[in-house]
Order: sequence, then structure tokens, then C-alpha cells
Amino acid sequence: MVGQSFGVAADRPACFNLMQLDPMLEAVHERLSGVVIECQPWGAFIRRHDRPGTLFYCDPPYWGNETDYGRGIFNREDFTALAGTLRQIKGHFVLSINDVPEIRKLFAWASIEEVQTTYSISKQAAKRACELIITSATQG
Repeated sequence: MVGQSFGVAADRPACFNLMQLDPMLEAVHERLSGVVIECQPWGAFIRRHDRPGTLFYCDPPYWGNETDYGRGIFNREDFTALAGTLRQIKGHFVLSINDVPEIRKLFAWASIEEVQTTYSISKQAAKRACELIITSATQG
């Protein structure tokens, strides 16, 4: 992640406590015991795992913030490719994204729900925003 940092504060103890390492690792081991981690492009991942009953959760960068995860990882054109891919899958999907006209147009064929959220990660005051939860169109 470009530009990410780890913060410390003099007024509270560190989050990492070596005395808690064994129970922390045990909890992580139990939680992830059946998980397989893969690193491949999103299109290849969807093609590999798509089948009836599969649910994909997609969380691409916000429209207009494509370089937030690094240059060349996800481009503006990838939104069109993602919409086309998700429209054709055998499984289902849930996608969360910022609310912009371009996204609404690309996913007009799907079910789109507006949700209110608060952006609070920046140094400025928290601000309210509308995001979209886009899902596979329901079949009647």
C-alpha cells in the first residue's frame, strides 16, 4: 500500500503485546483454518471460481481513485470489464462502490441500493456520503 503508515501514541500502550502472541496466533489459526489465499488478477480469480452458488464480494477502488492501491493495479477501463464479467457469472456478487453516474450506468442491469456512510479516515472532520451496494439482479 502506497502512503500507508503505522501510528504510535505516547498516551497509550502498543497494540502489539508479545505476551499475547500465543493466544492471538491460536485465534487466527482457528479462524483461517479452512481459508485458501490466492494472489491473481480479479478476472482470473472470478473465472476460476465461478459456479452456481458462489458469492463474490467485490471492493474495487472508488471511481476517481483508481491509483489508491498503486498505479496499474486497477484502471478506469477495469470498471467496464468488471461490469461485463459480473453480468455473465453463474454465481452471485455483491459490490460496494462510491455513487457516481458512470457506475450507475455501467451497472444499470443489476440491483443497486443506496446506503449512507460516514468517511472518517482522513484528518478532516468526518463527512457523510452515499455509496452503492450493487448485487446480482434478482431473478423472478
